[in-house]
Amino acid sequence: MIFLQILINFLYYSMGNPYSKYLGKEDILQNRVMRHLEDNYPNALYTHVANEGKRSPFEQYKMKYLGTKPGVPDVMIFTPNKNYNGLAIELKAGYNKPTENQKKWLKWLENAKWKALWSNNEDECIKIIDNYFENVKN
Repeated sequence: MIFLQILINFLYYSMGNPYSKYLGKEDILQNRVMRHLEDNYPNALYTHVANEGKRSPFEQYKMKYLGTKPGVPDVMIFTPNKNYNGLAIELKAGYNKPTENQKKWLKWLENAKWKALWSNNEDECIKIIDNYFENVKN
């Protein structure tokens, strides 16, 4: 059953969608991290914060009007473990580094007893997530 789901995901995400060609390296990293969460921690409470990308002037106004904050990490895992209230990961592609707003958010979350970091490496992200869930409260 798991093999079938992996095959379906592969076909859908790699060949089945005509918009796939517009995805960047960070989008692909984000998707792989989220799929790892879906496949391995289906009961966890997590989300991707859709806070990136270029927006029209109206969309910028609306996002600010609705309270969107710049710099919120890409992956937010709200399931607490024995040591932290949550896990936040800011994803970067290639040699990109976090912005000042992203660094502020990571620090604020650390101060709120979250594990908060950034990474540009899929294997590192998966290891961090797996280590985090080893200590999840039962």
